[in-house]
Formats: sequence, C-alpha cells, structure tokens
Amino acid sequence: MAKLSDLIISKVRVKLLKIFLSQTKEMFFVRQLTRITKEEINAIRRELDHLQKAGLLTSEKRGNRLYYSVKTSFPLYPELSNLVLKSTGFGRLIIKSRSKLGFVKFAFASQKLARGLPRDEEEVDLMIIGKTIMPQIALLVKQIEKMLNTELNYSCMTEEEFAYRKSHKDPFIVKVLLQSRLTLIGDEIQLLS
Repeated sequence: MAKLSDLIISKVRVKLLKIFLSQTKEMFFVRQLTRITKEEINAIRRELDHLQKAGLLTSEKRGNRLYYSVKTSFPLYPELSNLVLKSTGFGRLIIKSRSKLGFVKFAFASQKLARGLPRDEEEVDLMIIGKTIMPQIALLVKQIEKMLNTELNYSCMTEEEFAYRKSHKDPFIVKVLLQSRLTLIGDEIQLLS
C-alpha cells in the first residue's frame, strides 16, 4: 500500500503533516516538534516555514515561543486531512486488513469519527459493503475502538442488499449516504451511482 512518504519526498514534511493534520486543535512550538519527530531543528524550521508560506499553517507568538497550528480554512485541508487519515491510524488499518475481511467492495467512515469530532448516537461511524467475514470485522472494530478509545457504530451489508435498499430509498441508507464520509475502499462515484 502506498504511504504518504511515497508521494511527499521530505520525510520531515511528512512527519509534520501527520502531526498537524491528526491533531488539528493543537498548537506546537519548534522544540516540541523536534522532540516528537526526532528530527533536527533546522529541518523542522525549514519545513514549518515552507508550510506556513504555502498557507497550511499559521503561527502565533506567546511569550518567547512561536506556536504553529493548522489552518482548517486552507483550500486543500480536507484532501490533505483525508490523505493523512488513509495512510495512518484506523484508515490504514482498515485498508491493510482488506484481504482478511472477505470481499469488500466499499468501506467508508464518517468524517466526524475520522477527525475526532463529537458524533450522534444514530450516525454510522463505519460502513462496510461486500461479502464480509463477520468475525474478522468484529476483531477489526475492536482494534479500532481500542485505538480511538471510543465505541463504534458500524454496519455491514452485501452489495445486493445495499443496491436494493438504495434503489428503494431506504431511510437508513439515505441518511448514511447524506453524511460526510471518508471513503477508504472503493470509488465514491460507484458508491453513489
């Protein structure tokens, strides 16, 4: 499976993107980032400057420290965030486990779950469509729940059931398809057509 470092050559930039895009509400200062990434301070400063000039990061002076945080209003923020979520954490775990789960045509997670936002009890956090092996799905869900320290609301169904319920405008399926999602496996256009 492709990793973020396969697409972005600077390993320091990859580490910084992972940190900032997985913890969007946090602010970091340079020395803190050198400890987290175990990279040299000059490389960190160079990449922070590059990301700030590109518009992804903003900085704020507090006392004698300069703190950096991600700008969620950055035009490419949603795509970059999704890229990081697919290549790390539970997104990577689902994609990596695909062959163990049976024949999975589509798998998607709610954006609220992916970004660590408060979720409604009725929202589906994870949806898997295909001929699945339910004991393997249950093991995967337990791993994700432990990783995220939260209970998941998930649903699995066959392609046929999904197509039938979608064509009959089943309220559950309509609600699931209307919520914002991160498609982990499959093509978004095929999912909706």
